[in-house]
Amino acid sequence: MRAMVFDGANPHLHAQERPVPQPGPGEVRVAVSACGVCRTDLHVVDGELPAPKPALIPGHEIVGRVDALGAGVTSLRVGERVGVPWLGHTCGQCRFCRDGRENLCDAPAFHGYTRDGGYAEYVVADSDYCFRIPDRYGDTEAAPLLCAGLIGFRTLRMAGAARRLGIYGFGAAAHLVTQIAVAQGRTVYAFTRAGDDGAQQLARAVGAAWAGDSDHDAPDRLDAALIFAPAGGLVPRALAAVEKGGIVVCGGIHMSDIPSFPYRLLWEERRLVSVANLTRADGHELMRAAEAIPLQVHVTPYALADANTALDDLRAGRLAGAAVLRIAGA
Repeated sequence: MRAMVFDGANPHLHAQERPVPQPGPGEVRVAVSACGVCRTDLHVVDGELPAPKPALIPGHEIVGRVDALGAGVTSLRVGERVGVPWLGHTCGQCRFCRDGRENLCDAPAFHGYTRDGGYAEYVVADSDYCFRIPDRYGDTEAAPLLCAGLIGFRTLRMAGAARRLGIYGFGAAAHLVTQIAVAQGRTVYAFTRAGDDGAQQLARAVGAAWAGDSDHDAPDRLDAALIFAPAGGLVPRALAAVEKGGIVVCGGIHMSDIPSFPYRLLWEERRLVSVANLTRADGHELMRAAEAIPLQVHVTPYALADANTALDDLRAGRLAGAAVLRIAGA
């Protein structure tokens, strides 16, 4: 099979021919139609996340059809369309798993990081960690739901009942979560890198009430701020923008160092929290929301062989919405 491979050192992926993987007990093999290009992939290949699998195939926003079943699989059928997310396996035994917090599992596996992902024609996945996708979305449009959508959704939930939301970093996750938030009756203010007219136009198009540079103030005080940009310098700015009792939620897996800030920014019961990974319950809940809310998924498609170009465009901030590799029939 064709695959794009990270050698662990050079951020430039290499095209390789690999044997088609075989599913083990409880696993399925998925013929990949499309795979989103996520900022986490960028953090992996740029060396910002430690100890990836050797000779790794990146990618964890995977959509395809079940191609083969491992022993004991009864929950899925050959030919069924599924999504394969970042979370690939959990131990089920640690205190976090027992408490319903499998996103914090002590011994997890992650597609496109500790096990091979979807920048390839086939991927093997634990059948219990695959999601059915609403029919209203094509394969290319569905791919960003598997991480940008999922992590954005979990980040939004961490904001509780906040009505006035500031979103910092307006890319794949932000453009999806804005639509969900607006459908819930919330008001969204979008903050982008200076002069990013494309991101600001996208923000307004998907329902943001205001869009501007991240060093500007929104028209109103915020009840909550969601940070998707990997820039620690945004944390003090977001804390300064939220009302007393507000919350700042950091939705990324990696962020540059947060600079020191005066205690007065945190005082009055403001909170600063992070989001880690996802649970399967998050996935099922998001898919129900995506069925009920006709999300506009803005994608820029690339061929599998152009994965490096997609990563470069993401790194340079040249994308509005999500990048997706089209692999077969998407």
